[in-house]
Amino acid sequence: MFERFTDRARAVVRSAVEQAQRDGRRPVGTEHLLLAVLADTDALASRVLTSAGVDADDLRARIRRHVGAGGIGLGEADAAALREIGIDLAAIVARIEDNFGPDALREAVPAPRRRWPLRRPVGGPFSPRSRKALELALREALRLRHRHIGTEHLLLGVLREGGGLGAVVLTEAGVDLDDLRRRIELALRTAA
Repeated sequence: MFERFTDRARAVVRSAVEQAQRDGRRPVGTEHLLLAVLADTDALASRVLTSAGVDADDLRARIRRHVGAGGIGLGEADAAALREIGIDLAAIVARIEDNFGPDALREAVPAPRRRWPLRRPVGGPFSPRSRKALELALREALRLRHRHIGTEHLLLGVLREGGGLGAVVLTEAGVDLDDLRRRIELALRTAA
């Protein structure tokens, strides 16, 4: 499949892998693919995201809230729902950290075990959702009758997968995923 990727799309995937490694060697998620697409400012997908009002710093902050907020993993909508029924999530987290120390809610990282022979993860460095997004990028390219997979197809794959953190933070940022899909397809037709 990667042989169909354009040089720019390959660079975006490499950038996503590097981003995931910088984030603590988590598997590459759809959020890493999204941020890598957005970072390539000359790419069609990045231009479409920017024209839709997507801001990389805002997305990074939203992603951090999901994965770095002590492992809680609640989004703004969940926190707002809890506030409506009288539960102050920030106060609860503060009390837990007072009683058990900072980072008490952060997921414990097990000590690395040495095994022989060393085995690579079955799916490589990609999470199941990001693998699905890459597969859907191929399907989007085939659907559009393109012989290559570009950054725009990667973005379409992330959008079509829909359940990954990349799509979640876009939705939280107020982006209509169907409208974004239409914008990408229009930009592809205009560029052709």
